Amino acid sequence: ARVALCESTGADVQEVAKAVGTDSRIGSKFLNASVGFGGSCFQKDILNLVYLCESFGLKEVADYWNQVVIMNDYQKRRFSVNIVKRLFGTVRGKKIAILGFSFKKDTGDTRETASIYVSKYLLEERAKISIFDPQVRHEQIVHDFEEYEVLPPEEKMADLVTIETDVYEACAGAHAICILTEWDMFKKLDYSRIYNSMMKPAFAFDRRNILDHAYLKKLGFEVSSSWEILVCWNVLGLMENRQVTN
Repeated sequence: ARVALCESTGADVQEVAKAVGTDSRIGSKFLNASVGFGGSCFQKDILNLVYLCESFGLKEVADYWNQVVIMNDYQKRRFSVNIVKRLFGTVRGKKIAILGFSFKKDTGDTRETASIYVSKYLLEERAKISIFDPQVRHEQIVHDFEEYEVLPPEEKMADLVTIETDVYEACAGAHAICILTEWDMFKKLDYSRIYNSMMKPAFAFDRRNILDHAYLKKLGFEVSSSWEILVCWNVLGLMENRQVTN
């Protein structure tokens, strides 16, 4: 793919590879499977690449890159569908705790965060969700729900969604907890306390793979992680057949 694009533009393929390789954002930190990448820049850059390829008549190459976006959307929906399947085929009326709303840790940025799309699907299935994020403001979450039209038609946010400032309150009475942002604080929570406060069986969906799953299972949790490959792709030849996320 990179060779075809470089040939069409007259670019030096080795120089392009060298330039991309200097980007510190491309490295082991971004190669782990998860619920899908978020943030505004990455998807925008991929779509710009799709447009560039189409402009040079490289339809197959454009389709290749566009598939990255398609697979990322698929991963987010697949995660949501798996929650429903694990919870005995329905989440109607069940409380699901969403732990983390920003698209990655150490930021309040929620643009294209996977949490929006997971919340949307779960609400379509008539779940009740409780959201906790240590940095994202209440007003931002409400704004995102409106901008992305997360709520089902004619439903009120207050009837289906609570936004908590206390993580333990967010988990209390929940049928499942979903780790959607890799905040360090989530590694240090009292999961025995959380388990005891939840409905049983209690499910833990760790889509950031940051928790001690053996310990959670010992407590009694039904645990689901995210070891599946998200997308096999090639960023100008430097990230071939690896696992991708933020």
